[in-house]
This record gives sequence, C-alpha cells and structure tokens, in this order.
Amino acid sequence: MIAAVRSRSRTKSWMFVVLLLVLAVVGSVSYLGWRQSVPGVRAVVRAPRAIGHKSTIPLTVEATRGQVAHVEIRVLQGGKSAIALTQDGKLGSRVDVPLTIDSAALGLREGAATVEVWGRDDFWRPLRQRDRVVASIPLTVDLTPPRIEIVASTQYLAPGGVGVVVFRVADAARAEVSVGSVPFPSFGAGQDRVALIALPYNYTTGTPIKISAQDEAGNVASRGVAAEILPRRFRNDRIEIRDAFLQLKVPELLPQRAPSQPLIDGFLVINRDLRRQAEEAKRGFAAKTADKPLWEGAFVQPRNTKVFSNFAETRTYVYGGREIDTQVHFGFDLASTKHAPVPAANKGTVVFVGPLTIYGNTVVVDHGWGLMTLYAHLSTIGVKVGDAVEKGQELGRSGDTGFAVGDHLHYEVLVNGISVTPDEFWDAKWIRARFNGPLKAAGLAVIAGVGEAGGGDDTTKAPTRARRARRAR
Repeated sequence: MIAAVRSRSRTKSWMFVVLLLVLAVVGSVSYLGWRQSVPGVRAVVRAPRAIGHKSTIPLTVEATRGQVAHVEIRVLQGGKSAIALTQDGKLGSRVDVPLTIDSAALGLREGAATVEVWGRDDFWRPLRQRDRVVASIPLTVDLTPPRIEIVASTQYLAPGGVGVVVFRVADAARAEVSVGSVPFPSFGAGQDRVALIALPYNYTTGTPIKISAQDEAGNVASRGVAAEILPRRFRNDRIEIRDAFLQLKVPELLPQRAPSQPLIDGFLVINRDLRRQAEEAKRGFAAKTADKPLWEGAFVQPRNTKVFSNFAETRTYVYGGREIDTQVHFGFDLASTKHAPVPAANKGTVVFVGPLTIYGNTVVVDHGWGLMTLYAHLSTIGVKVGDAVEKGQELGRSGDTGFAVGDHLHYEVLVNGISVTPDEFWDAKWIRARFNGPLKAAGLAVIAGVGEAGGGDDTTKAPTRARRARRAR
C-alpha cells in the first residue's frame, strides 16, 4: 500500500515536470513568435505628383519597436535605379528624413518614375529581417519651367505709387509679382492674371520688379517688369511732445504700463511697438481682398477737408528739447469740423472694424484686387464687418481716438497692406492712365466711371512737371 502511494506521487511529479517543460517550450515559442511578428519600419510620405530639378519630399520613417537602423531612398526610372539618400546608425524610433531629389545628379529625365523607401530597425528577431521596401511612390519628373508673358503694365511708377501688371502664365500652379522681397498676389482675368503693385515710399532705384511663377513640380520661372521710376520726395516734420499729451494718451493706449514707468518710456513703446503691430495688421487685412475690382470711378475726398499731414512724412519727435524718436507717417490726416461724417471713398466691403493700436477706432474697406482704404481715429463707427458700402456712404464720425492730437480723420490707401499716396486715387485721369491704360491694352474690362482709357498715349508719356509737383506734396 505504501509502495502504491509512492508510485502515484512519482507519477504526479513527472507530470508536473512535463507540464513545466511544455509551458516553457510553448512560452518560448510564443515569445519568439511574437518577436518575429513585430512589424518592421514604416514610412509616412507626403509626395507630390511631380518633381522638378530639385524637389524636397517630406518623409518620416518610424520603428514599431526599437530604433530605425537603416534608411535608403532609391529612384527608379527606365529600368535603372539611383540611390538618392542613405542613413545608418541608431536613428531613433522616429526619424524625419531630409529628402531632396536632385534630378540632374541622379540622371533623371522627364517622364514617369518611382521613389522607393527601403528600411529596417534594430529590433532583435529570431530570423533577421533584411532591408525591404516600406513605401513605393509613383510620380512624374517634370523639368520644364512655367512660361511667362507680360501682356501690359504701367510704364511710369514712383515711390509711394501704384501700378498694374497684366501677364499670362502657362503650366504654373501659382504666380505673383514682387517689388524687391515684397510679394503682391495676382488675380485671374480670363486667360490673363492681373496684379496691383505698390512701390514703398523708400523704394530705391534698381530694386527689381518681377513676375515669378512656380509649377507643381517646383520649377520656377521669373521675368522682370520694365518701368521708368520717377523721382519723388517726401516731407520732414518735427513734433514737440508735451506732458499733457502723455498724461492723456499713454494710460489709454498702454494700460498695462507699470505705474513706476516714466510716461515718456510708455510713449516710445506706443510709438514703436504698437505702431509696428498696426503695420503688421494692415498686411494681414490683404488676405481678405476680393478677386475682382469692386470700385468705380475716382475715390472721393471727404467734403470740406484739408490735408494737414502728408503721406510718408518723416517725423522727428522732440521731448524736453531732445530728439527721442523718428517714425514715418503714412496716409493723410484730413481736418474738418469736429465729429464730421466720414464717407467711404469708394464702393467695397468692410473687412475690419474696431480699435487698431495707435489708430484708435478704425474701419478698413476692401475694394478688390488687394486695394483697401483705412479710416482711423473715429469717434463712432456705423458699419460692421461684411457690410457692402457705396461710395460716399457714412462709415462713422471723425474723432481723436488712438494716438491723435485733436479731432481729425487719418486716411490711408493700401495695396496688399502697403501704404501708398492717397491723392492719386482722387484723380480720375490718373486712374484712367495708370489702371485702364494697361487693362485696355490687354483687352480686359476697365475700371468704370473714369472716362475712356487713353490707350498707349497716357501710359507712354511721363507726367508733366506740374503733376509731379502736385503728387509730391
């Protein structure tokens, strides 16, 4: 009986050992199987449909486990393979690959091609994985740049002035006209594109005016726009800053100022930093412009107003007999009676209403093609964003909000956020020559309400000396 019990005990022990062995084998096999089944690296590619002479493709390679150990980019075309990039080492679990494809260096020609992404990680598996294709992207190699044709343009330009460029592009995804480094958008007009350009007040002779076009493959073409630059001078002024003005305006415009900060220091923050913020806001308004002209005829000057501060006037600020700052005054300051009605200079759509740092209560009206007018220092506002306004419609009343001394209207004309001299737009003959001349030459619809376009005569003759003097005031 005792022997039988011992026999059963030994049997159970062996069964337990066998069970442990089975579990160990199954566990090991399962673990090894799991490691072998872990997916390899994967690639996230935002590839374009076409590449040009030099194209950058955003590429990210990720390892499910471990780190990315090897990345290789190959470009296949016509049965040949060229290596565009290779990276090795412990690259991290996620690596952004700086992939630039140089078509000439790789011997690519126009036509179909395939970009292959090869890779592996350093995660241990029982059976070592070899490099494999983790992404394959078909695309087209396009080495032909867009074609640009200038159809018509304003021939005579001046600092602080505006011109029109009509051009045609083929095989382009986007196109713009630039003055130096400042871009101006173009708008479709039938087969052509139209851009309004502004020369800044401080434009220097030799700064290029050009059209640039880029296709989907990244190929770029450019062409210069010929124009004769007429000289123009702007006034200088000295402004005495008084304590009464500082006590009135600095707390209003800079409420966060520490009580211990001198008022004159607050003045400099407003005159420099808040002024710069306002200029940046003006450029931001340009994105809200209509893709067609909304205005008709000459712009209107408010009745019974007089210009008492000029466009691009360089102001030197003096406090306590010492020069403390220099800034440029854009637009016109127009004086009239207190709380005088402020009319819209032309038809358009209201794109901004509210306080605008140094400008106080402000209204901005879009007239299309990047052309806008700004009305500042208002005491009251009678329109809202989105309102369509007619020429002469009251927008509000003049005032002294913002950095203003006395009740007046600050009025600006903006082209893509760049301030230009306003009085030219009050002149129907100027609009007829500078706008309608190129538009008519290109066979496009002209701006209505300014009479017949003068054809080539108005745009091929320089302004008379009298007109130059009037515009330079």
